[in-house]
Amino acid sequence: MDIDFSNSSKEEIEDFYKNLSNNIKKHRLEKGFSQEKLALEIGIKSIAFYSNCENNKYNKRFNLEHLYKIAKALEVKIEDFFSI
Repeated sequence: MDIDFSNSSKEEIEDFYKNLSNNIKKHRLEKGFSQEKLALEIGIKSIAFYSNCENNKYNKRFNLEHLYKIAKALEVKIEDFFSI
């Protein structure tokens, strides 16, 4: 029997990642970047990996370095990705 001591449910965490990814996608589209262009701009050579992160597939997630580089490339504040 596993006991979960976390202060957040799996659903909350999933919603957090979905919101984060949706905000990144919104800013990317506003700036006219394709997934490929932004992935290459931040040093990700696998467009599939970038796409999976942005679309919350296969448990792939952006890390802090990615978020920093994405914010820099899109010329937005990193905190903009965390707005609800």
